[in-house]
Amino acid sequence: MIDKEHLHAFFYPETVAVIGASATPGKVGHTIVANMIGAGYKGKLYPVNPKASEIEGLPVVNDIAGLPPGLDLGVISVPRQFVLPSMEALAERGTKAAIIITAGFKEVGREGYELEREIIELCERTGMALLGPNCLGMINTAVGVNASFATGQPKPGSIAFFSQSGALCVAILDWALGENIGFSKFVSLGNKAVLDEADMLDYLNRDRDTSVILGYVENVEHGDAFLEAARRTCLNKPVIMIKSGTTAAGAKAASSHTGAIAGSDQTYTAAFHQSGVIRVGDVATLFNLAQAFSSQPLPKGPNLAVVTNSGGPGILTADTADRSSLTMAALSQRTIQRLQDFLPSYAAFYNPVDIIGDADATRYRKAVDVVADDPMVHAILVLLTPTATVQIEETAEALIHTARRSGKPVFACFMGKTRVAKARDMLMEAGIPCYAFPEAAVRSIEAMYKYYIWKHRPESEYAPVERDLEQAAKVIREHERRSQPEIVEFEAQQVLRAYHLPTPATTLARSSDEAVAAAEEIGYPVVLKIASPDISHKSDVGGVKVNLQDAGEVMAAFKDITARAQRMRREAYIAGCLVQEMAPAGVKEVIIGFKRDDQFGPMLMFGLGGIYVEIMKDIAFKLAPLSRRDAFEIVREIRSYMLLKGLKGEPPVNFAALEDIILTMSQLALDFPQVLEAEFNPVLVNNERAIVADVRMTLRLKDQ
Repeated sequence: MIDKEHLHAFFYPETVAVIGASATPGKVGHTIVANMIGAGYKGKLYPVNPKASEIEGLPVVNDIAGLPPGLDLGVISVPRQFVLPSMEALAERGTKAAIIITAGFKEVGREGYELEREIIELCERTGMALLGPNCLGMINTAVGVNASFATGQPKPGSIAFFSQSGALCVAILDWALGENIGFSKFVSLGNKAVLDEADMLDYLNRDRDTSVILGYVENVEHGDAFLEAARRTCLNKPVIMIKSGTTAAGAKAASSHTGAIAGSDQTYTAAFHQSGVIRVGDVATLFNLAQAFSSQPLPKGPNLAVVTNSGGPGILTADTADRSSLTMAALSQRTIQRLQDFLPSYAAFYNPVDIIGDADATRYRKAVDVVADDPMVHAILVLLTPTATVQIEETAEALIHTARRSGKPVFACFMGKTRVAKARDMLMEAGIPCYAFPEAAVRSIEAMYKYYIWKHRPESEYAPVERDLEQAAKVIREHERRSQPEIVEFEAQQVLRAYHLPTPATTLARSSDEAVAAAEEIGYPVVLKIASPDISHKSDVGGVKVNLQDAGEVMAAFKDITARAQRMRREAYIAGCLVQEMAPAGVKEVIIGFKRDDQFGPMLMFGLGGIYVEIMKDIAFKLAPLSRRDAFEIVREIRSYMLLKGLKGEPPVNFAALEDIILTMSQLALDFPQVLEAEFNPVLVNNERAIVADVRMTLRLKDQ
């Protein structure tokens, strides 16, 4: 983690040097100096240029050695070959922080990567905070710092934004200027050689000027640090992010853009969800939510009330709310009676409250006041369509008055463009989010309600898992010794026993006679499975026979399975067959597994078996470690959850037994970092118990 003093010097520098400052307008080095002056910077600004004497009215320092010691911030915009010498010279002057604007580092290949590594090592030795390289720069509106080459000066605000893409920063800054959106901090991360998302989150969490944090990420390289910073921050402030590289094409583009390797999209979704980060898919939604969170209190419940002068938009809003986690509030009888006192008899007094197209500003104000007083209403959305008689600006003023006194979140949707433009500006200036269409408004309210739930959820409880680590480690060490990455069922059974996992009665039979003896001890019917360390997919060699009813069927099945396996996989060592008890009737098949992600560690998966996982991809994901609540949620996040809950009189499955197996899988993933993947498939569950019927594991060997 970066030293807090150096991060403070980065954001609140009292002395700034621009290395590579230029007297030529249009050049990056000139734009940075001009932006600092244009932002109203009050500290000491030193343009550094070996030839010029004056830039933008400021005296020029011809060499870094001529700068005062203990500089707060150096901004470097010189050709790549001069970047490292410049950083070394700044370090000699005791500089606390630096920004490298220059591109051409790890994003372009090996040579650039090696140069960037040298810069990182210099920063590690000296403790210098570094932004970039290959970035746009940084803006802090609170103290007039615009150490960037962006065009335009953003106005002050309470929204902080950081982005891995400098080009996206430029576009968003230009868009925000047009929308009159202000920022507290605006940061282009670039290659994230030193400062990254986790550092930004930790700092902005403490920043008094910031109430909402926005981010655009292409990859996260230090998953643990990001998750810890995100959890801490989201308990205090909303964090809203776009993650790109969600498709194969997007991941490839991300890699070539900043030298990043995009991680699994499901992993990022799980990481954001578990840490409280609100993930959005587009820039418009990013700023819709930013405006809502920065200006309105959080809804303390799901009940939405809608006041409208047109029935159609009201119905659209109700339909959208019905598809969300919000509910249309049931207004109290007292509220309805109060509305009936002044609304026309042909108005709609129930939610949505339709005050009819000839409504004036007074009728709007009265209706919204009455609805806001209803204790069952948690949020209010006011719709306006620009009819011939509606008083648009006066209605906006009335809504501003009501919002100030209600204490509840109030949102507006003034539909149209030209006629409502002035009113929308009035509302936005007063801190009331105003949308062009109701769907976006409902999505913003829903995001705020979900965030309220996340912030107020009970503290996570992590259940201890009993296991014999040494017994499990012996199996894994033996496979590592043999350089054998696959641990298949007949050997993995020892790992299951070490973790006290429920399994069907199982015996390894090395001959048909042993198989019959085992079957009779277990009790018919039974299942036979090929037992071979070299065969991980048993069905590929016809290595499974089910529902065997007597000794004759077991003997025939043993001979058929082993002969078929030897014929199809001549190189495989055949240990015999596993004889297992047959699953009881009425069980459902589920899959519980994990895959280790390079950035975030083990990601747990849960889903129904068969076509639900193979065709419908009905799977839920969470990152280890899982709390009891996480295990509870992952089972209920799949679309086919109702099949487990029971349909048409069926009893529900034993959810507690399933959740215990999921928590054990989470612990197994944490105990053995060398296990890349593991899968319990299927896990058989009914209303009485859950058992792990098959298992396979994959190791990362030391030479891989």
